[in-house]
Amino acid sequence: MSTLRSFLREMKERNEVLTIKEKFFPRFQIPAIIQKFDGGPILLFKKVQGYKNRIVANVCGTRKRICHALKTSKGAIYSKLFEAWEKPLKPKIVDDAPVKEVVEKPNLHKIPVLTHFEKDGGAYITSAVISAKSPDGEIENVSIHRLQIIDETHLAIRLVPRHLFKLWSLAKQKDVDLDVSISIGVHPAIALAASSPLPFGTSEFAVANTLLDNNLRLVQCEHINANAVADAEIVMEGKISTQEQTLEGPLVDVTGTYDVQRKQPIIKILRIMHKEEYIYQALLPSGSEHRLLMGLPREALIWRSVSNVVPIVKAVNLSNGGCGWLHAIISIEKQTEGDGKNAILAAFSAHPSLKHVIVVDSDINIYEPNEVEWAIATRFQANEDLVIIQKARGSTLDPSANQENGLTTKMGIDATRPLTKPKGKFEKARIPMDPETERFLQQFKT
Repeated sequence: MSTLRSFLREMKERNEVLTIKEKFFPRFQIPAIIQKFDGGPILLFKKVQGYKNRIVANVCGTRKRICHALKTSKGAIYSKLFEAWEKPLKPKIVDDAPVKEVVEKPNLHKIPVLTHFEKDGGAYITSAVISAKSPDGEIENVSIHRLQIIDETHLAIRLVPRHLFKLWSLAKQKDVDLDVSISIGVHPAIALAASSPLPFGTSEFAVANTLLDNNLRLVQCEHINANAVADAEIVMEGKISTQEQTLEGPLVDVTGTYDVQRKQPIIKILRIMHKEEYIYQALLPSGSEHRLLMGLPREALIWRSVSNVVPIVKAVNLSNGGCGWLHAIISIEKQTEGDGKNAILAAFSAHPSLKHVIVVDSDINIYEPNEVEWAIATRFQANEDLVIIQKARGSTLDPSANQENGLTTKMGIDATRPLTKPKGKFEKARIPMDPETERFLQQFKT
């Protein structure tokens, strides 16, 4: 079974689940604990003040866990994603779904939805996988969007101008509301597929099914024309209004800063179905889980683009300090002078939201900020190795970019060793490690 619960069982066996037995409120208290353990273990809150259900968080909080969920390694994850993107496999649709254990009228206040930061506009569902079809039923899109609780039966949805927005616009042209299913509590592969930059018309459910070795099961919703995850913890059936809007926000985005308030569409929830004792899956905005789900698919695009101009690309990291979105660190096997600059330009082309790119040699661990800084300190000359691109389209998430037109200044740093100088001059000194010393030091590793 490829479910959230099966994944949690696997992680518990690997001692990657921290169970919290004390009772905490979903407003601020639980988010504060999630933030404290950001990038660490999965957190399972057994008791939630004012609610009967458990909460789980930080499910996709590390690369290691995402790789385990996809049954792959850190070095092979991009290839795994590309295979799924290029060979989507239509999932099975079943009638008898575990999520149908309880079917009831909607009351969103019964769900332990978190209020995360002090200036947030309210309680937000942040891990929901939303599925919709075009009015003719030919195109299916699955994506993740933030959902603000308005009242017992209504949500506000942030629609950015991508695929779900396009489906909503098509429905608006037909003067009908857009049917949507909202699945909460799903396997990490589904969340990663829903975060992937796929062509319009490719179903992310089919991509997730490939990632899950054809083990994804869907259920056809009864009151709307949409599919949902049969093994989800909760599924909501609703309609995005093409007429009604409300002020949505503010909410903290991936940069850790507040996004602005704006008018956004309203979703009317028609029905909720869930497992008898469902687990509510939370996701902390701007946390490592948010950044990895957004960033990993873009890393794959950068890796492929840079591989087209440099023979060997060792790794790509949309760094945590760069919000998992604005900064890329790339390690390459440099063959000729100019490879570093070509890699910089290829990265900007693959991920237009990038603001800064650092290219290093393959001996640098790009996940260790001190090693990257050391490479810049010892292998970079600003008058020769700095690339500056002015007035380029950047990310709307960058608060320092021009807010009127989105233009920004981009910078690339080629911190690779110059091939014209002796290699030994740039070699990092190392102390030989014999087995006895290594065994002794192993006990102090955390």
